[in-house]
Amino acid sequence: MSTLTVGLIGAGGISRVHADAWRALGAVGYVTSVAGAEEVAEEFGFTVVDSVDALIELVDIVDIVTPSSTHAEFALRAISRGRNVVCEKPLAPTADIAAGVARAAAEAGVRLFPAHVVRYMGEYRRIKERIDAGAIGTVAVQRFSRAGAAPQAPWFFSERAGGGVIRDLMIHDIDQAIWFAGPVAEVYAVQNPPTVDDRVPAPVTSHVVLTHRSGVISHVHGSWVAAGMPFRTSVEIAGSEGRLRYDSAEDTTLRTDAVTDGGDADYLPPMSPRQSPYYAEIADFVAAIAEQREARVTAADGIEAVAVTEAAYASIAAGTAISLPAPTAAEASR
Repeated sequence: MSTLTVGLIGAGGISRVHADAWRALGAVGYVTSVAGAEEVAEEFGFTVVDSVDALIELVDIVDIVTPSSTHAEFALRAISRGRNVVCEKPLAPTADIAAGVARAAAEAGVRLFPAHVVRYMGEYRRIKERIDAGAIGTVAVQRFSRAGAAPQAPWFFSERAGGGVIRDLMIHDIDQAIWFAGPVAEVYAVQNPPTVDDRVPAPVTSHVVLTHRSGVISHVHGSWVAAGMPFRTSVEIAGSEGRLRYDSAEDTTLRTDAVTDGGDADYLPPMSPRQSPYYAEIADFVAAIAEQREARVTAADGIEAVAVTEAAYASIAAGTAISLPAPTAAEASR
C-alpha cells in the first residue's frame, strides 16, 4: 500500500481516538458527519467531505464510527464500492445482518474489521496468552465487570436505535469471554431496572451468564452509573491450578495467582502507557491488509459477539435461557 487514505464516517467521541491512530500511521484522512466534522478535521489534519458517498470515492479504507444502528448500512455502501472497512462494534443489530455484511465483503474481495478494541489492551491480551500457555490449568469460571457513567447521546437509551447497556458496553466483555473460552451454547440475562417502551433507564445494571461449549461459565456484569463516576473494569479467570485477575481501579498490572513449588508470586509486566490500544487495533488492521493475513479480530468474531448479545436481549424478554446453535465445522476450526 502506498499512501494510506482513510475516510472517517462520524465525528462523535470515539472518532477522535480512531483519528489519532490514523494520524500516527501517517494516513491522509477525510471525515464526514452530520455534526462535528470540522472540529475533528482541525484537530487531526483531516479534510471535511460533504457526503458519505463522496468520501467513499476518495479513500482506500472506510472507518465507521457512527451510532450503532447505521453501521451495517454504511459498511455495505463502502463494500459495494470495493473499499476495506473498519467498523466500530457492534457490526449490526442482529447476527443475520452482520453475517450479510461479512458475506458482501467476502464476495467483493475486501476486508471487514470489527473494532473490538479490548482485545488490544495489554492486560487482556496477556490473560489470553497465559490461558493458552496453561498457566492456570483448565479454565472453569470467568468473571467480567465493566461500569462507568451513562453516555449522553439519546440514541444510547433506545435499544431499537442500537443502544442499550448490553449492546454498547457489555459487548466488550462478551467478546473477551468468547476469546478466552470459545463459543457459547447458552445465554441467560437480566437487567434492572428493565427497559420500558424502548427507554433504557439510567443508572442501569445487567448481568449475563454464558455457558460455553467448553464447559466454562462466564459471568458478565455491566452498569451505567451516575454522571461523574469513574470508569472501572475488572476480569478474573479461575482455573484448576490458579487464577488470573486484573482490576483497573487497583493498578495497571495483571496479577497471576498460580500454584508454584516455592509459593512465589508471579507478576506480568504492566501495559505500556505509551501505546493506545486504539492505535494497536488500527495498526493491526492496516498490517493485516498489507500482509494478507487475519487480524486479531475477524468478521466472524464480530458476528459471534452480536449473536450472543442478541441472545441476551432475547433472554431478558423471555425470562429464560436462550440456546445458541452449534458452530459449523468451519467456525469450529477458527
